[in-house]
Amino acid sequence: MSQADLDSLVPEVAPRNRRDFLKTAVGSAFALAALPVAAETITTDTQGLDAGEYLLDVPGIKMPVYYAKPAGKTHLPTIVVVSEIFGVHQHIADICRRFAKLGYLAVAPELFARAGDPQSLGTIAEIQSQIVAKTPDQQVMSDIDATVKWAAANGGDDNRLGITGFCWGGRVAWLYDAHNPKVKAAVAWYGRIVGDKSENFPRNPIDIAGKLHGPLLGLYGGKDTGIPVASVEQAREALAKGDAASKASELKVFPNSGHAFFADYRASYVEADAKQGWALAQDWFRKHGVA
Repeated sequence: MSQADLDSLVPEVAPRNRRDFLKTAVGSAFALAALPVAAETITTDTQGLDAGEYLLDVPGIKMPVYYAKPAGKTHLPTIVVVSEIFGVHQHIADICRRFAKLGYLAVAPELFARAGDPQSLGTIAEIQSQIVAKTPDQQVMSDIDATVKWAAANGGDDNRLGITGFCWGGRVAWLYDAHNPKVKAAVAWYGRIVGDKSENFPRNPIDIAGKLHGPLLGLYGGKDTGIPVASVEQAREALAKGDAASKASELKVFPNSGHAFFADYRASYVEADAKQGWALAQDWFRKHGVA
């Protein structure tokens, strides 16, 4: 990408903030593996918002966090936004601003910061082996804990805490819902439900589906070859046998969509299902006490 291409992906903000945005670790470009992309989808401005980046102290590093919230307000409902395997790029930052326009403090931690920069790699296989495989679940849970603590000290209300995630982040949303008792609600977008286990990844959503702290809304594509509808049905059965929050959870399959149907910067985008899913997500957080 040329500098002009990069500039076109950055929202119109004050010149100083614009330069800072490009220089810091979060959101400066799309992952090479995600190209081609449609830059015109990055449309949510910062008018009326306090938005930017912060380097958060976590064990071993300073982890970049992108945040957006209504300017001048405190005690805000808080949404943690967990990225795809591509990390916190412009699309994820734009989602944070969309939530902020709705009255939330939205925070997106760069959970791959220790492993490297997924935006620099050209294939999904490289990202999986060099980045994702070196980012253990326990570390991710701890880093999100630190993000939630920071948000609560910077205008957020951790008694109204939600989490949402996409693809890799969808799986993380399931796991964090079972991890943190303060989670009021979660929305998982096409997160993997079953899979291999290892020391770094000891559990999958199917293993914790009956032990959630907040009701979870799962949004899946019926044509997603990586997440078969049969696994969604497995999770639905496990939720029905679980605790109260699990029983209150819902899984929706969009029959005409494949994977990443919400990713409006990629060819996988399905506009009608993405818009319906976004409306359902907003309703879910309102219904379950986050908003």
